[in-house]
Amino acid sequence: MSESALPVSPGRALGLSSPSEVADSIRSAALKVTEPRLAVLAALTSTPHVSAEQLFTLVKAQLPSTSLQAVYGVLAAFGNAGLVRKVEPAGSPALFERRVGDNHHHLVCTRCSVVHDVDCAVGSAPCLVPENDSGFAVHAAEVTYWGLCPACQVDLAAL
Repeated sequence: MSESALPVSPGRALGLSSPSEVADSIRSAALKVTEPRLAVLAALTSTPHVSAEQLFTLVKAQLPSTSLQAVYGVLAAFGNAGLVRKVEPAGSPALFERRVGDNHHHLVCTRCSVVHDVDCAVGSAPCLVPENDSGFAVHAAEVTYWGLCPACQVDLAAL
């Protein structure tokens, strides 16, 4: 997928609509508010399921002096603070999203790689429980559903 064609999935609204709300979110995670952090979190809020490289492209448009390494550093800090979630679909680059803490899952198109959020099938986390937990205290389950998105189904039917 090209960097200019960033898919935006209809995930749950994140409630951050102004720069001050983005800054407050960073502060509430006990992190210092910096321009790169503001730019990365704003981009993640408006464009869910985005790779670090795609984020770099978005952030660099606002902050030309930003480096890819700086974006990775911001993502690591945000991940440690619980502000972002890293999603790693098989065969694709890692994606980052702002929707955290609800143990939701993902639908991934096997043709175009678009990613959509899907709520837990059962409700509350961990949503799925292993038959034998080997003594673990399970607190989350990750599920990825693979298939064809509606647009790709239409495209293939037209062939």
